[in-house]
Amino acid sequence: MDDAPSTVDVLRALGNENRMQILRWLLSPTDHFPPQRDGDLVEDGVCVGFITDKIGLSQPTVTSHMKVLAGAGLVTGRQIKNWVFYKPDRVRIADTLARLKDDLKV
Repeated sequence: MDDAPSTVDVLRALGNENRMQILRWLLSPTDHFPPQRDGDLVEDGVCVGFITDKIGLSQPTVTSHMKVLAGAGLVTGRQIKNWVFYKPDRVRIADTLARLKDDLKV
């Protein structure tokens, strides 16, 4: 993936405890979020409102965190009605982990 964010960009995105926690929750959404009226937790992602409620931060702050995670290629977002739903990009996460392993020669 030539357009993939750099490993450093991904590590910067994950260097914030709140973003790291949000990504952990998104990786197993049915364990951490209630069922949604609109959108499936796994197929469509988690509504930003649920993420905001769970993390206890303001909606603009959570939106900012989600933009950083999306910019690093760790999550994707899609709008359903008036809300944005986020889910992990598992392929990109796996590619990033493989790149990091290669970068560190592990």
